[in-house]
Amino acid sequence: MPARTPADPPYRQIAAELRAGIAAGDLRPGDRVPSVRQIAQRWGVAVATANRVMATLRDEGLVETRVGAGTVVSGRADRRTAPRAAEVATRAARPARRRGLLPPPLTAARIRSTAVAIADREGLESVTMRRIAAELGVGPMSLYRHVATKEELVLQMVEEIVGPDDLPIPGPDGWRAKLELVARRQWELYRRHLWAARAISFTRPLLVPGLAAYTEWTLRALDGLGLPARTCAQEAMALHALVHAAALSVADEVEAEEETGVSIDRWRQAQRERTAALLDGGRFPLLAAAQSDVFTDLDGQFEYALARHLDGFAVLLDDSPGRPLG
Repeated sequence: MPARTPADPPYRQIAAELRAGIAAGDLRPGDRVPSVRQIAQRWGVAVATANRVMATLRDEGLVETRVGAGTVVSGRADRRTAPRAAEVATRAARPARRRGLLPPPLTAARIRSTAVAIADREGLESVTMRRIAAELGVGPMSLYRHVATKEELVLQMVEEIVGPDDLPIPGPDGWRAKLELVARRQWELYRRHLWAARAISFTRPLLVPGLAAYTEWTLRALDGLGLPARTCAQEAMALHALVHAAALSVADEVEAEEETGVSIDRWRQAQRERTAALLDGGRFPLLAAAQSDVFTDLDGQFEYALARHLDGFAVLLDDSPGRPLG
């Protein structure tokens, strides 16, 4: 391994330090490595730089992400030589390519599905061109023939998971049943693909047919209720925002569990003494009497928020003259 020089980019210097720790046995297979946030704080670098550090080690086969444990030293890591896994895979693939044993040629569809699979396992920040190329056994530059930028890739990833025909036509009877259905379909989508809540924006919406279909379906459910078109559009956005905000909470919690290896229940148990010190003094009696599972049941909280939102919308309809019953 060539010696590091001051001219090395910061991410390479940090990766080299962590690589040396693995090679020396200070970090053994299964040991947790610093998270992206910890790298950023410990070395005083930007999160983007910390992400490049993690991507470099992952591409070399030195670390892997395990659900509930975070990022750990890979069991495949060779501490003596630390070979670059992607390069080894590429060299091994050449004779197989000549024998016709490799998967089909590189296509935009394969890139999309691989990117989605990585994001589902490890989060959107782990989706890089180098990582996708390593998964597919190709050179990173070959991907750019099919996708020009990371932004374009994310757009294609959302297209992959959101279909324009996801919702039934015409759907159930009544405006409330329709809005419940579309909200729960979105919630299920975000639960399957936790990264999607970070990829989808309402201030800078992605121009994806599937997302447009969800909004159109919602507006169709509101059509004919006697409300102004602007109010219908505001309700559609408010409903989507409710689901989106709840999904971000779930994504944050899953990310925290993966980075720390501590579930929300275990975290609350570890905080029992501090919780008791805060609540047992009688200063917050109503909070102390609240059931603790209310704060951890994210699905139940979503259903509660959805129900109360629709109750409020029903009041709006009651105040609208000449509205049809729904």
